[in-house]
Amino acid sequence: MATQIIDIAYLIAVVLFILGIKYMSHPDSARKGNLMAAAGMGLAMLATFFTPGLQNIWITLLAIAIGSVVGYVMSMRVAMTAMPQMVSFFNGMGGAAAALIAIAEVYGIFRGLDAGGDFHGLANSSYFYYGALLVSLVIGAVSFSGSIIAMGKLQGFVTGSSVKWPFQKLTNNGLLVITLALCVAVFFLHEHQELLIYVVCLLGLIFGILFVMPIGGADMPVVISLLNAFTGVTAATTGMLFDNKVMLMGGVLVGAAGLLLTLLMCKAMNRSLSAVLFGAFNSGGGAASNRDIDTTVREISLSDASILLSYAKKVVIIPGYGLAVAQAQHVVHELEKLLEEKGVEVKYGIHPVAGRMPGHMNVLLAESDVPYDKLIEMETINPEFPQVDAVVVIGANDVVNPAAYLDPASPIYGMPILEADKAQNVIVIKRSMSAGYAGIENELFYNPKTRMLFGDAKSVLTKLVAAVKEL
Repeated sequence: MATQIIDIAYLIAVVLFILGIKYMSHPDSARKGNLMAAAGMGLAMLATFFTPGLQNIWITLLAIAIGSVVGYVMSMRVAMTAMPQMVSFFNGMGGAAAALIAIAEVYGIFRGLDAGGDFHGLANSSYFYYGALLVSLVIGAVSFSGSIIAMGKLQGFVTGSSVKWPFQKLTNNGLLVITLALCVAVFFLHEHQELLIYVVCLLGLIFGILFVMPIGGADMPVVISLLNAFTGVTAATTGMLFDNKVMLMGGVLVGAAGLLLTLLMCKAMNRSLSAVLFGAFNSGGGAASNRDIDTTVREISLSDASILLSYAKKVVIIPGYGLAVAQAQHVVHELEKLLEEKGVEVKYGIHPVAGRMPGHMNVLLAESDVPYDKLIEMETINPEFPQVDAVVVIGANDVVNPAAYLDPASPIYGMPILEADKAQNVIVIKRSMSAGYAGIENELFYNPKTRMLFGDAKSVLTKLVAAVKEL
């Protein structure tokens, strides 16, 4: 009877996971989806306590209590600009948990062998079970160390947008081959291989570090979603190990969603999945375009900018990571409301990889109560730009660079962008003329229709709001 109740609870939890993911696919229902998925996880955890023969209940409760307190404190204190770092950290903890479980299980098998048991006679020691353990161990270790390095890059603990070294691809791919070869050795020579198991775990940790270290900031959205998929795989394999249906299905959902998101991010950044999987990440790093373009920089005053925006019929605001760093989302929402009071139609153009993680700009603007229907995705907003009177680019760079479709020699050529250059006027709010993550000049800055408004985004927008109010 208890087993049937647990299975029913797990089924309900999986349904809640699926509905949660569905609702999280749109900003106006994302909060509901998040709560539904959390409820499903809570139900699954509660049902697990009724598993017959469950041991160490008080230790488990203590671990849950500690994790809940830490998670609550972190989520309440973290700023929206640091949300990608927190996602990377939590993702890494999932990978670490899977790797530790695998090590504990393998250690248990070896203790049984040392006691004189036969491999096939030990509980849960089939080759399928043993293989799943090795998969969880390696992928969990890679996910943990890779996620921690990604978090360090985003937070600034790990310096440099990308780190290169001689024979980088050869080193990474060679280490991967060695790790897999050792896994095969452990798989077939399973007796008394404790040291080899720890070596495999160590190599997995090292590979995770080397895998992420060369990746520049422009590729961070891709690597975060890929590592998330890795953690989903480890959760699924761990679910198979313990015949836990909800862990298996939850891991499959996370892995599939992470992989799908990775594919979408690759498409948005004009990268192939094979390039992601086999270490062909790069930070753009190309030279400036060889095309003969006029590099004259044209500035605009706050007064002229306020007049241009106030008397426009249609304005599109394009946010980027610079907006997040300056924490200017509330000020830009105030500007939007002021312009609408003057009869201006205002929308936001959202690029799928703007910021440091997928959906970063959506979350940031939603925090400042920007209506969801004003957040327009790239494919929808691009056809409207020729009819837009003014575009305001705030802290975005590569995602509006027209070299992506004008310059075949550009490192970002073929990358889908927000086609701001097709609007009637463009105002770029930026601290300086420095390049974006791709490390190349942004041709939009030199477009005859573009005017630069230099300064910190929050400061400039605050003054711009005051100027609009005076009109």
